[in-house]
Amino acid sequence: MRIKQLAESFELEVMQGRYEDREIAGAYTSDLLSDVMANARSDTILITIQAHKNTVAVASLLGIAAILVCNGRPVPADMIDAAATEGIAILRGEESQFELSGRLWVALGGGVAASASAAAGGTGRAGDSA
Repeated sequence: MRIKQLAESFELEVMQGRYEDREIAGAYTSDLLSDVMANARSDTILITIQAHKNTVAVASLLGIAAILVCNGRPVPADMIDAAATEGIAILRGEESQFELSGRLWVALGGGVAASASAAAGGTGRAGDSA
């Protein structure tokens, strides 16, 4: 699934639309940026309620493809500007992190892929391979 397809199928608002429409390899859900830096991977989507430019800086550092801001939180102009400079999509959804993470997990085939990954010694996270 690509970013544009995700935005359309989940009916997300595109807050920053100047980005490369990359394939999504998985997702990471967190509001603690040090946790994101330690555990998120490139070519994923960061699912968070942290709507500020430091979130963009962390996403850029890790090669994260998009930031999905949950609960309909406002996205400040300086965050949008920073994301445009870095070419990172910012999407916004009205649902909670739990709901959007679950929907994305299913959309990326997480239920089946996670079981196979865990059986092979992986972590069971979407986008993880053993």
